[in-house]
Amino acid sequence: MGAKIRFFRGINYLWVINRTVVMTPEITFPSLLDIRTAHARIQPMIHRTPILTSSAIDRIAGCEIYFKCENFQKVGAFKARGAANAVLKLSSQQQSRGVATHSSGNHAAALARAASAAGINSYIVMPSTAPEIKKKAVESYGGQIIFCEPTLEARQHTLEEVVSDTGATFIPPYDHLDVIEGQATCALEIWEEGLSLEALVAPVGGGGLLGGTALTTHSLVPTCKVYGAEPEGADDAYRSFQANQLIPMANPKTIADGLLTSLGNLNWAIISRYVADILTANDAEIIAAMRLVYERMKIVIEPSCAVPLAVVLKYPECFIGKKVGIILSGGNVDLGKLPF
Repeated sequence: MGAKIRFFRGINYLWVINRTVVMTPEITFPSLLDIRTAHARIQPMIHRTPILTSSAIDRIAGCEIYFKCENFQKVGAFKARGAANAVLKLSSQQQSRGVATHSSGNHAAALARAASAAGINSYIVMPSTAPEIKKKAVESYGGQIIFCEPTLEARQHTLEEVVSDTGATFIPPYDHLDVIEGQATCALEIWEEGLSLEALVAPVGGGGLLGGTALTTHSLVPTCKVYGAEPEGADDAYRSFQANQLIPMANPKTIADGLLTSLGNLNWAIISRYVADILTANDAEIIAAMRLVYERMKIVIEPSCAVPLAVVLKYPECFIGKKVGIILSGGNVDLGKLPF
C-alpha cells in the first residue's frame, strides 16, 4: 500500500499506490474548462507574459529552449495568478471579511495585491526575519502585516489567531484547489502559442506551479513530458517521487529561498500522477544558471527561477535536441545580495 494522505480541508482522503492516484468522489481537480475559465476570470489582474529565446543558451544546452517569463508578471512572480483566482472565487460574504495567509515570499505580495484590487482587506502573517523587499512589497499593496517568530509553529499559531479575530478566509500559498487552478493558467498560455514542445520544466517547492502545469499539459498535450526542478538542499519532491510516497521537508538549506517549503498534499497527488520526473541541482549549478540568464538574456530572475535551467544543463540526456519549455517563475531578488 502507498501513503495515506489527509487533506487540510474537510475529511477527504486519497491513496497513492505505485503513483496511481485513487481519489474519493469528493475530490475533483481542475479540468481544462476550469482552467480556461480561471484564465478569463483573472485577465484584469495579470499580465500575459512573453516567451523569450536565447540562441546562445540553446547552443550551450544543446536544445531549443522557450522561456515563459513570469518574472515579468504582476508582483514579479507567477503567484499573482493563483492568488487572484482564489480571491475572485470567494463569495461576497467571504470577501467582506477579507483574506489571510502566512508567507515570507511572493505569495504574500500576490495575495495583498489581489485583495487590494478586489477592494478587500488582507492580513499577512510574516516572520520577523522576512526580507525587507518582501515586507515593502506587501505594504505597498495595502496588506496588513502581522509579524511572528521565524518558525512554522509560530506562523501557523499567529495565522489561527488572525483568522479567529477577523473571520478572514485563509488562502494557502500552494495547497489549495483555486490556487492550483490559477497557476495552471501559465501553462495554458504556453500551449496557446502553438509551440510543439517535447518537455516542459517548472520549479517545485510547494508544488502549486508544477501541479497546475502538469494538469494543463496532460489535458492539452499528454505526449509532452513535464519535469519538476528542485534544489538538492530542499529535495523533498525528489525523495517523495523516488519513494512513491509523500516525504515532508526537514531542515532545507539552499540559495533558492522560494523553494524551501514542503510539497503540498494536493499537489503531490497531481505530481505523482502526471509528472515524468523530478530533477535536482546544487546551489553552485543554480547560481551558474542564474548568471547565464543575466548575461545572455539581460533579464532579472531570482535563484529559485534558475533551477529549471540548471537541471536542463545538468541532465542533457533528457533534453538534448528537443524543444523545451522553461517557466521562469519570478524575478524578486535583492540586487544588493546577488550571489555573483
